[in-house]
Amino acid sequence: MYRSGERQVAHETRETNALVENNGLLRYANALNFYDHPPLFDVTVDEFETTAIDRLRVLAEIESSLARNRTWEELKAITYAQYMKYVPLHTSTFTDAVEERRKDHLGHYVLRLAFCRSEDLRRRFVKAESVLFRVRFEQTEIELRKEFLNSRNFNWIAVTQEEKAQYHQELYSMYQSPKQENRADAFKKEKFSKVRWTRVPDLVEARRVFLKSGWAYVPGREQSSIIFQEFEVQLEKALEATSRLIPRLDEDSRLIPVLDNLSQGFVAGIASEWMNAAGSSSSSDIRAEMVDGLAKKHFPMCMRGMHENLRRDHHLKHFGRLQYGLFLKVLGLSIEEAVAFWRKSFDRMTDDKFSKEYKYNIRHSYGLEGKRANYPAKNCLQILTSSPSDVGCPYRTFSPENLQTALLSMYSQEGLKSSDLPEIMSTVKAGHYHVACTRVFEITHASCGVAKGEGIGGGESVTHPNQYAARSMELGKSKKEDDAME
Repeated sequence: MYRSGERQVAHETRETNALVENNGLLRYANALNFYDHPPLFDVTVDEFETTAIDRLRVLAEIESSLARNRTWEELKAITYAQYMKYVPLHTSTFTDAVEERRKDHLGHYVLRLAFCRSEDLRRRFVKAESVLFRVRFEQTEIELRKEFLNSRNFNWIAVTQEEKAQYHQELYSMYQSPKQENRADAFKKEKFSKVRWTRVPDLVEARRVFLKSGWAYVPGREQSSIIFQEFEVQLEKALEATSRLIPRLDEDSRLIPVLDNLSQGFVAGIASEWMNAAGSSSSSDIRAEMVDGLAKKHFPMCMRGMHENLRRDHHLKHFGRLQYGLFLKVLGLSIEEAVAFWRKSFDRMTDDKFSKEYKYNIRHSYGLEGKRANYPAKNCLQILTSSPSDVGCPYRTFSPENLQTALLSMYSQEGLKSSDLPEIMSTVKAGHYHVACTRVFEITHASCGVAKGEGIGGGESVTHPNQYAARSMELGKSKKEDDAME
């Protein structure tokens, strides 16, 4: 068991208006949380990790959406769907919210430990968490918002009616009323507050506040900007404090590997798992002779490249065979068909050599030899962080020139054009390799009805080669059925 957050924030008090004790159980007063205080309850190492991974899925999808320049409404819809799927948090009145809020609280703090280690990780974490908080804030009922705001001191000063009258002309000139209301009538009812202008740089940039002697006069309907800015500032300070104290965790050998894995997941910009990666495939009737056709139509670039290398060289190195073999296994290739596929692929060697040197490894990957483990296929995180370059992500390992050539060679028949390359390459240059892969998926499946921004479905990005292939095969099957009905 591990008492999470206790060491790295020992200086903080246990009293907080966000948490109150009720008959020995933690009760959260509001779904909205500035995470001022650590979760002081016992958790297992397994819960420590799984709770953080679920939250990482949400933050990774937020970062992916930001990289793709989605509109705020699109980003909000995707973020809401993601957090309700992985870290459900009802922001309206909810009778049994304790467990939801507990998981939210714990997951945030575990990721703090993972992402406080470098300036880049802290910056990305703050940006993603701020979007998540903003989406939840906008989804929360007005009365619950007021309760939350009243529970904190945001240090804004209410503007009196006399001061409002004094600067009437200036305030009215910058005031933007709701579209459904008359501007003059809305201005009369509007309540203003003032803060130092450095606390609302976004409103200053957009010229939505009146500035006077270093003060920014903020309309009530824009006060959320102060709240969001305060959230970012407090989180940045907390991460810096945690980074100074994180070395104290080095003594715990159980947690460091978990934190390392989480931080790598964020470096890759993707979620750490695909839900069905180790499960059974939806297409269990794949035969060896079908793989060539499937590779040309449905495989992501990493696996399609391996398949082409296999066909060209009649061989793959050990790690390539392992990675590609597990991919085909999860895709639905049975052990009998796998042996037939690899035997045909290695057609330049004798049966005896194949049986002695390769057949055992194939059976081992299916859990039929050795310790008989059910090995899952590698996800995008594992591929992105692989050491051997021959099994890495091509979006990361290829030079820009080679990557563009390979993309056109592989996917031009599926609709990829030279005019699509600048957009793809810009995401690669920014290090968002999964976004580039997702965009290629959208372009090559436009004929199946996939629109830009839809990803593999619901706006989600590619996080696993089998996820890409399974969704592609599903879309291909649906299109074939639709064409047959016409």
